Amino acid sequence: MDPKRTAVVLIEYQNDFTSKGGTLHDAVKGVMEKNNMLQNTVETVKKARAAGCTIVHAPITFVEGYGELSSEPYGILKGVVDSKSFRKGSWGAEIVDDLKPQPGDIVVEGKRGLCGFASTNLDFILRSRGIDTIALGGFLTNCCVESTMRTGYEKGYKVITLKDCTAALSEDEQKLATEKNYPMFSRPMNHDEFLTELAGQKSGAETVGRGYSA
Repeated sequence: MDPKRTAVVLIEYQNDFTSKGGTLHDAVKGVMEKNNMLQNTVETVKKARAAGCTIVHAPITFVEGYGELSSEPYGILKGVVDSKSFRKGSWGAEIVDDLKPQPGDIVVEGKRGLCGFASTNLDFILRSRGIDTIALGGFLTNCCVESTMRTGYEKGYKVITLKDCTAALSEDEQKLATEKNYPMFSRPMNHDEFLTELAGQKSGAETVGRGYSA
């Protein structure tokens, strides 16, 4: 796991999910709190950024009236419309303050559905930067994170899913996704396992570099 070829992809860490008063926060806060999800992600991003990883933010946004969607949305996207979530320019659509993009981070534009690749230039950005490994966290565990994971797997990326940096609508859904589905399309890890591997690779590279310089 070379940090220079690794991206941490943050899916929908927006106030409507992450923060008190967000339209969907009450639905996910139980799993968020049980996993210590937000704090784990903050730690992961800070250390991964310092190690040299690319940090990618993948928010979802819609214009007022949700003109990007069909006139009769169904399923999860109907829930977004009915709850008036992720409207451009609203506080709810903003990335949570704890994870505000920093200089050097990338914010992917155009996410309108479940998969982070589908309606965005995420694949182009990653390949342009020589990224071959992606570590995913965000919302919902069994929806947008899983959709992005499956596509990343099929596109040939080495996919890591950060189990304790995700949240679903219930503990049952969280457990089913992370224990049954994630291992089929990724390497599921807790954030501390990921950071340990990342630190080990960085340490090894520095040792080689010092030896070469000597």
